[in-house]
Amino acid sequence: MNSPTPENPDSPVWARDNAFPVAPTGWGWLDSRGKSHPVESLEKLESAIREDRDGSIDLIWLPDHERMILPEEHPAMGDALRTARERWTRDDVDAANHRLRWFGIILGGLGAYTFYGGWILAGRLAAQSGSDVGNLEKMAFAAKAMLNSTQCGLALLMFIIFAFIPWWQARKRRAELGLWVGVGISDFAPTIRFETWLARQNAPFTRALLVLVCVVGLAQIVSAVKLGSIMAVFDRWGGTEAAGLEKLKYFGGDWWRLFTAPLLHGNLVHFLMNAAALTYLGKRVEVFARWPHLPLVFLFAACMGGEASARFTGATSVGASGGLMGWLGFLLVFETLHKALVPRRARRRLAAGVFLTAIIGIIGYRFIDNAAHAGGLFAGMLYAAMVFPASSSPHRPRSTVTDLVAGAAALFAIVAATVMAVVKITAG
Repeated sequence: MNSPTPENPDSPVWARDNAFPVAPTGWGWLDSRGKSHPVESLEKLESAIREDRDGSIDLIWLPDHERMILPEEHPAMGDALRTARERWTRDDVDAANHRLRWFGIILGGLGAYTFYGGWILAGRLAAQSGSDVGNLEKMAFAAKAMLNSTQCGLALLMFIIFAFIPWWQARKRRAELGLWVGVGISDFAPTIRFETWLARQNAPFTRALLVLVCVVGLAQIVSAVKLGSIMAVFDRWGGTEAAGLEKLKYFGGDWWRLFTAPLLHGNLVHFLMNAAALTYLGKRVEVFARWPHLPLVFLFAACMGGEASARFTGATSVGASGGLMGWLGFLLVFETLHKALVPRRARRRLAAGVFLTAIIGIIGYRFIDNAAHAGGLFAGMLYAAMVFPASSSPHRPRSTVTDLVAGAAALFAIVAATVMAVVKITAG
């Protein structure tokens, strides 16, 4: 990586010398929580990196560097980093294999149980009707019962999300480690520097949106518990009928459901997955495109996703996925139009996110609102293409007065939708 210098100020903000804090005296390292760990010598620092078992070392400092740097940016740390990464990736693959095995056993057991139940049911139905059904007919009936089973579909979806994808990512990281020998650690430094810098940035408006979603989620849990189910915290949340996008009520005049539904979630897993995506994608939008476009893109994409859902699906819809997919589509186009802002490897991860979302949507089509996902994704892409012209500048675009006014209006609309959602849920 070409290190930025005072004579070369035209570097993206994450690649500049002042991207990271001023270094204290001596040697030491900074963990992911921002805590400093001074050490006595370069050898002690190298040893700490080599023994880093949980990837907690974000930055290091040395006497000959004014600012903190990545361990990957110091040539003397290469062997220590390779040793640590070798252990991390090996442990990740072992844990992923273990999780894949157990999720696979659960999925296979549930599938076999459902298949056996369908086989028995086919025989009983044949006996009741007095017909003669062969084993092939029973097998076809049982297979259809298994494929149409909601429990099997959910189990397959959980297997893909919590077992197969982590396993695939662990093996990919393991394979990338081998590239360090060929192309060197420095080839990966820009992406690592970008992600490390981004994680350290303050994103107050992203946090504010997360708080609003949490408020509505809490109202949903309280509503469900009032109905007598203490397990509602982990199971089906309430408020769906009161403020979700019920299609008949929406077309019947409840236009406000288009704004309240994106703030609701179906259950705890749904909420946690969207909260994680909101935190990362929201920060990336806020930091690079500036805060006004955060609520603007979310509101526009959520509404377009909701409208697509209303036109193409009949089930009641809830969830921030339309807005989140809007952020994802926005970043794909925005960062393509501003290639100097973000390293190529980091942009490719966004494309991988779209691909994985599509795969999950195909597998879980009975439980996932693909129309809302697609509508939100294309809305975000359209927004970026219309609002941001292509630029070769490494500098982030500045917010105009129009941006600030429109962003404030969009944020006010989301706050108003939050209040309405809570009122409707608690009154329902």
